[in-house]
Amino acid sequence: MRKHPVVAIAYDFDGTLSPGNMQEHSFLPNIGMKAREFWKLTERLSKEHEADSVLTYMNLMLEKAREAKVPVRWQDFRNHGKSIKLFSGVDKWFSRINSYGKKLGLKIEHYIISSGLREMIEGTSIAGEFKRIYASSFKYDPNEVAEWPALAINFTTKTQYLFRINKGALDIFDEKRINEYVEMENRPVPFKRMIFIGDGNTDIPCFSLVKSLGGHSIAVYKSKTKGAKEKAEKLVIGGRVNFIVPADYSKGSHIMEVVKAILDKMASDCELDYLGIQD
Repeated sequence: MRKHPVVAIAYDFDGTLSPGNMQEHSFLPNIGMKAREFWKLTERLSKEHEADSVLTYMNLMLEKAREAKVPVRWQDFRNHGKSIKLFSGVDKWFSRINSYGKKLGLKIEHYIISSGLREMIEGTSIAGEFKRIYASSFKYDPNEVAEWPALAINFTTKTQYLFRINKGALDIFDEKRINEYVEMENRPVPFKRMIFIGDGNTDIPCFSLVKSLGGHSIAVYKSKTKGAKEKAEKLVIGGRVNFIVPADYSKGSHIMEVVKAILDKMASDCELDYLGIQD
């Protein structure tokens, strides 16, 4: 029986599916810090200690929460995730795309690849839509209190997770399989059947990788933010992305039409590949 080809759509989270940074929705207000103050301090500490900015912000979250006597248990982060606002249409986006892909004979898989916090993303209403959520996370003590950063995903390490999807080595702890050589044609999800959706400079390595290997990269921008479209246009001029679209996932939106057109092309390419191997 002929299998349905798998198409992977990978998303950044902050600025892509949700406006702003996830820490700004409820966590920072709870510890009494302004977003600008928190990120400015993160930047200063990163430079001062020559430290990774993701590890720095994660450690700073724990430090400032302790000072403010705000709990940082696993469930607390999940609860913060419930307050995260999503861009228009995101809640129905996945079912619409899955349904369209099914009509084309494609199986759509959705993934998150984010420098934000996995625990918070897992608390959102859309967490169940993803086959895997690759994001930074904490290590917890027996009482489920966050102790220190367990995993930090920055803009360059994001690409590792595209290769995990490509090879089917989805478990983070699986270092053997991800490093094994596998012929391109034998990989479960070839890059030509990948779409990466992000919003800016931190996504450039993923944008470039997917596009250069035959997939499609899409940059979203907030249409009402001054200079956002111009910034996104530079990604097209620089050859990093295939398309730029407003961060509106509603029915009939620009991104909906773009992704449908990409899926049409992928389905046609799969059909031609199938016909080409027939006797």
